[in-house]
Amino acid sequence: MACNCGGGTPRTVVVYHLTLPDGTVRRYVTYQEAEAANRRAGFTGVITTVAQ
Repeated sequence: MACNCGGGTPRTVVVYHLTLPDGTVRRYVTYQEAEAANRRAGFTGVITTVAQ
């Protein structure tokens, strides 16, 4: 039997990647978390938004 799982469009999940100068990439669920981590790193990282 076929699955009827809501029938809507798939939901887009947004995550925030914090890339540090040493090449480390960390993923966060909210922008505020990524920003706080970047602050702790001395504002040396770059935050990018990634939709999955």
